[in-house]
Amino acid sequence: MNLLLEYAEPLVYGVQITAGLYGVYLVIVCLRATRTKRFTSHKAADEFLDQVREKLQRRDFDGIVELCDSPQYWNKTTAQLILVAIANRERGPVKLRQLLAEKFERDVLAELRHRHSWIATITRAAPLLGLLGTVTSMVLAFASLGATSREGMDPAALAAKLSLALQATMLGLWIAVPMTLLGSAILVRIGKLTDSVQEQVGEFLYDLEVVMRDQPA
Repeated sequence: MNLLLEYAEPLVYGVQITAGLYGVYLVIVCLRATRTKRFTSHKAADEFLDQVREKLQRRDFDGIVELCDSPQYWNKTTAQLILVAIANRERGPVKLRQLLAEKFERDVLAELRHRHSWIATITRAAPLLGLLGTVTSMVLAFASLGATSREGMDPAALAAKLSLALQATMLGLWIAVPMTLLGSAILVRIGKLTDSVQEQVGEFLYDLEVVMRDQPA
C-alpha cells in the first residue's frame, strides 16, 4: 500500500499543477473572447449601428455585408448576427428573431459556458486534490515515523514531510480561490455580452422590419 502511495504522491501534485495551468488557459481564452466579441463602448456600438442604419435605409444590403465583414467588425457578435439576418431577411420578423436567438445561443454562449463549466470544475476539484495530496503525504510520513520509531526519527525530516503534506492543501487553495473570483468575473462578462448583443440586434431588427415593410410591391 505504501508503495502505491509513493507513486501516487507526485502524481497528485502533477495533476494539481496541470489543472491549475489549464484553468489559467481557459480564463485567458474566455476573457479574450468576451472582450473581442462585444464593442468596447456604447459609442463604438452606436457608430456601427448608425452606419448599418444608413445603408439599410438605402436598401444597400451588400454594403451592410461588406461593413460587417470588414476587419474592424468581423469578430463582433452583433455584426455576425446581422449578416445572418440579412441573408434570411425574407423569413419575417418572428422567425428571424428566433433564428438569431438560436444561433447566438449555439455559436457563442454555448462555447463560453462550456469553457466556464470547466473552470468551475477545476475550482471545485482543486481543494479536493489538495486534501488528497495532504492525506497521502501524511500517511507516508507517519508510516516512515512508525518504521523508524525504534531507532528514532530526525525531527527535521519529519517536519519536512509534514510541510510537504500541507503544501498540497495550500496549492489547492491557491488554485481554487483565484479561479472562483475569475470565474465570477467571466460570468459577469458573459452577461454583459448577452445584454449588449440583444439590445443592438433588437435595434437592427426593428430598422430591418420597417424597411422590409415599406418596400415597394
